[in-house]
Parts: sequence; C-alpha cells; structure tokens
Amino acid sequence: MDSARYRELFLTEARDHLVSINQSLIALEQSPPSTVRGGESVNELFRAVHTVKGMSAVMGYDSVAALSHAMESLLARVRAGEQPLEPAHLGLLFDAADALESAIESSSVQADAGPASALDVTSLVDRLQGRSGSASSATPLSTLPTVRRRPPPGSGGVVVSVSLEPGTILPGARAQLVVARARTLGAVLGASPDEVALLADDFDGQLALRVATEADDATIARTIQGAGSVATVAIARDPDRSDACENAPDAASDPSSTRLADLPPGADRSLLADASERFEAAWGNEVLKAPLQRYVRIDLRRLDHLMSLVGELMIVRGSLAQRASAHADPMLDDVVTEASRLVGALQDGVLGARMVPVWQVFDRFPRVVRDAARTLGKDVEFVVEGREIELDRSLLEQVADPLVHLLRNAVDHGIEPPAARVASGKPPTGRLTLSASRERSAVVIRVADDGRGVDRDRVLRTAQAQGVVDAEREALDDDEILRVISRAGFSTADRVTDLSGRGVGIDAVLSRIRALGGTVELRTGPGTGTSFSLRLPVTLAVIPALMARVGDEAYALPLTHVTETLQLTRGLVRTVRGRDVIVIRGEVLPLLHLRDVVGCARGDAATSHVVLLRVADRTAGLVVDQLLGREEIVVKPFDAVRGAATCFNGATIQGDGSAALILEVSSLL
Repeated sequence: MDSARYRELFLTEARDHLVSINQSLIALEQSPPSTVRGGESVNELFRAVHTVKGMSAVMGYDSVAALSHAMESLLARVRAGEQPLEPAHLGLLFDAADALESAIESSSVQADAGPASALDVTSLVDRLQGRSGSASSATPLSTLPTVRRRPPPGSGGVVVSVSLEPGTILPGARAQLVVARARTLGAVLGASPDEVALLADDFDGQLALRVATEADDATIARTIQGAGSVATVAIARDPDRSDACENAPDAASDPSSTRLADLPPGADRSLLADASERFEAAWGNEVLKAPLQRYVRIDLRRLDHLMSLVGELMIVRGSLAQRASAHADPMLDDVVTEASRLVGALQDGVLGARMVPVWQVFDRFPRVVRDAARTLGKDVEFVVEGREIELDRSLLEQVADPLVHLLRNAVDHGIEPPAARVASGKPPTGRLTLSASRERSAVVIRVADDGRGVDRDRVLRTAQAQGVVDAEREALDDDEILRVISRAGFSTADRVTDLSGRGVGIDAVLSRIRALGGTVELRTGPGTGTSFSLRLPVTLAVIPALMARVGDEAYALPLTHVTETLQLTRGLVRTVRGRDVIVIRGEVLPLLHLRDVVGCARGDAATSHVVLLRVADRTAGLVVDQLLGREEIVVKPFDAVRGAATCFNGATIQGDGSAALILEVSSLL
C-alpha cells in the first residue's frame, strides 16, 4: 500500500477522532461513577479509540495501534461492568490521548516517519494493561457470523476465510494487508475476490485465500490476525468441505469442516463459551453503527482556487455591466442581468461550501481549559454556546490560536482559586464561557469569565512605570486598558509560568484578529469578571463594501463598520481643541478626513459626504468626496509597502479594471 496516498486522509480523520476522544474523557471525568457503564460518553470514547486503532494499523503505525488497543481493552472491561473507571484509569487515558496526539502530529511534520517511529508507547501500554487486567482476557473473541465467501477456484493448499470487523476504515487496504500477511506463510494460489476487486467500493470486508503452506492452524490464525481489524478467521484443510460451506445453513456449527482460529497462547478458553454475551456487553450493537455522514472531504486549496475563479468572474461581471450601460440595448441588459444572477448564485454556493460550524474548532478547547485548570489547582466550569454558528473555514482555523491565548489567560489571571472565590462570596467553581453569535454581516466570538476582573490600578501603575501612560493619569477605561495590555511585552504577572507571564498573549490576539479584518473589545469589572469580544467578518474572500471616491481614487469601506451616511454641511462641523468633530443627534463624534489619511489636499466640503463608522463602542465620521454605492468585492490581500499608510489591509479590482484599496477601519478609530 502506498502510505503517502493515504497519509493526509489519516491525519484529517485521526485529528477529528482525537477531539472526540478528549471530549468523551472530559465528559467521563465529570460524570457520576454510577452512570459510566453503558453511558453514551464511554460508548463514543470506545468507538473513537477503536477507529484510531484500525486506521493506525492500516497505515502501519504499530505503536499507535498497540496503544489504542490497550485503551480499548480497558474501556471494554469498563463497559462490560468488569472494571470500575477510577480516577487513576482516567489519568492513564488522558496520558494515552496526549501520546496519540503527539505521535499523529509528528507524522504530519515528518512525511516519511509515521507515529510508529516517533513514539515509544511501551510504558503506557503496560500501565493500561496493568490497570485493565491481562491483555488476553480484555478483548475476547466474538461470535460473528461465519464468512460466506466462496473459496478461490483450484485445489490444494489451505483455504483461509477472513471477515473484517464492521466499520473497518479503508477495508480494501486492510484486506490487502491480509493478503500480504498470508504470503509470509507461503504462496497465495488464489483469492476471492481478487486483489483488484478488494479496492472496489462494494467490497464487503470478506475474502477467502488459498495458501500453499505447511503452517499449523494456530500459526495461520495469528499471522492473519496480525493485519489488524480481523473479526474472524476460518481455516479449512479439505477444499471440498470448505466449498460446501457456501451452501451450508451454518458452517460454523460443524467443527470438522470449519472452525474459529485458536485463541492466543495464555487466553482463557472459557471465554469462547460465553463469547456472544461478552461481545454484546463489550461492544453493544449501537457502538459500531455510527451514522453515515452525507459529505465528502475537500482540500481547502481547491475551494480557494474555485473562489479565486469566482472572484475573477465577478470582476468580469462588473466590467460587462459597465459596458452594457453604455448601450441602450434591452436584450443585452437582460443577458447581463441573468449573467449577474447566475454569478451571484455561484458565489453564494462556493462561499457556502467554505462555511463550517464553529464547533469544529471550539470542540478542541474543553481539554485546553481542563488542563490549565488542573495545572493551577482551580475548578472551572467551561460552557460553549452558539456551536452551530458558521464561519469561513480558513478564518476559523486562524482564530483558534488567539482563542487558546484568551482561554488560558482567563483561567490563569481571571478566575480565582476556590478558597479566594468562597471568601468573596462566590461559588468555588469558576465559570468560563465561549460563545459565538451572528450580528449583521459579522460573527462575534466572546470569551467571558466570572473572575476577579482586570486590576485597573495595577495595570495603570505598570503602564506608568514603563512610560506607556502619563504619570498624571488617575484611571483607565476599558478601551485604554486593552490598548495598554496589548502592547508587545506588557505583563503584570509577578512570575513566568508555562501558561502566561511573558507578555505575548493579548498582543498576539490583537495582531491576529486585526490581520483577519476583525476587532477586539474588552469589558471588565472588579469582582465580576472579564470578557473579550472578537468581531470577525464571516468570510475573507468576498465582503460587502461601500465604495467611495477621494480625488481620482476609489476606496472600499467594509459594510460591517458602516452605520450611516449623510451629506456634509458646514453647520455639522465643529472644532474642539483644534480637532474637527461632528454633532449627530446631540452626540459629538470625531471627524476624520480620508484625504488626510491618503495624503491629499482637502477639497470642497460642500460636495462631500460623511460615512459614520463604528468599531465596538467607538464611532467616528469619515469625510469622502463621493459615494459610489454598495458592492460585493473580492478581497486581494497584499503586503504593505514600507512607509505607506497602515490603514489598508487589501485591495479589490473594479469593473473597469482599476484597483481600489480596502480601508482597515479599526486602525483609524
């Protein structure tokens, strides 16, 4: 098998199952002991571990498969009621999950080195087996139906009928491993189905081989079972009798013709007598019947390329509309209108394909919070809300690291130790909430805790000591606190830990979110907690924008920040402390001139317009020469030229082929 061909699929699937493993472990840790056996959490954990074991064995990652098998054995005994799930067992399972993750991620970095070479799991396997009893008794044989595959034609040799476990990942590849293992015993005289048919979509996981070998039945069985995910092995020495098993009502009932492979040395032979009952208890009919998902995995690069083509098509659409407007041709107008409708539908379809629910990233974080809380000796209840809100996949992946910073920061700096919470009249368990919500054309992700809040006086003193704030200042509001704590290297921590204290967390968060075209808002109160709100565009590929002109150039203002437009009149503009302000419905707002930003001389105010922009709770007016209208624009990111204005984060191509810069509103306000 070409392992490189399947490596990317393995990594994607394995990461998903690791998230499920960690979620189930946390759910088990929080469940009363009496509800563990037969509970859905242990079932889901068992299923995920079992799948990782099968996938790893297919890829040849024997160490990961062995570790997964040891985890599976412990869980099988728990589900069968033979082993209580004690805290020590959970600790081992958490350690094993970490080891699996390290091994799988190491294989993504080193393309030629799989987890088998990156991880020594012997110690963990021994500890898991020591906790769960003997390895031989942990996973008994099951009484699955006997294989009904017709033996391959011909005569001589030994007929070996194999049935793979239900739900085996890549059954064709697994069956090829079975054939390869059989060849170590002797020449394979025939196979049914043949090796090409094993990779067909309708392969049912059953195959029969005719092998020229002198090995005894136990050796044959052990060799075949070594391929992994093998449910049953039936061996027939008499080809004529094995042919008869095709039409027999139950060939397994006749031990003279076909028999199950011998148990491994040292196994308890009494297990075979009650194998059916043990199979039902250890696996359960529902565990291996995961629902079939109606989706396919698509490389994000393909969607990026498709979105790029749609963007070019949108530019052509704009150009076509401009040219059509110069001709009084109703038929041409109808064609342009229909083409615009189809391009819009195509754009919506491609954007929809890029959208994924935020739970695909949010589900990684319960383990992050749990580990941080245990390290710091704190009790934290982690709540996730708005899991089904959708966001562009590439944007969601890029916001994952900033969220980890904020969550760890909340556990470390925000939530107090249990004793301190009780002393201040709070419950000993802190509450940390991660939520997502849709607001207009943006998604707001909020991280909120009910801890001590930001120590304003301490931040002020540290900022004054570092020369960030004037010595005369007596207090800082929330926006000023955010600007201070987001400065590179700023930290109020007395000591550096693995979680915080280096002054890089909030700075990294703010830089990343702004690079994504988003904003960050801080709200904090003494003794009531702190919340960070990240406001993000739904997608980075195509955004709605208000097009405006200054001089001979056009500029794009993202509509997520536009609240209102109005004609500028001299009576609206005032001067306060040498700066222009505008009075709107009794509210005094700062007034900025886009001509000043781009370095142009101011024009005639009588023909100018004001665009009211809002970022978080900050609002200002921006003066432009002319409003060109609303457009859906394709964002083309670029690297800013040294010395150029830093208030632009991309460009778009207009219908006439000219470029328009996209304004980064948060940098202005």
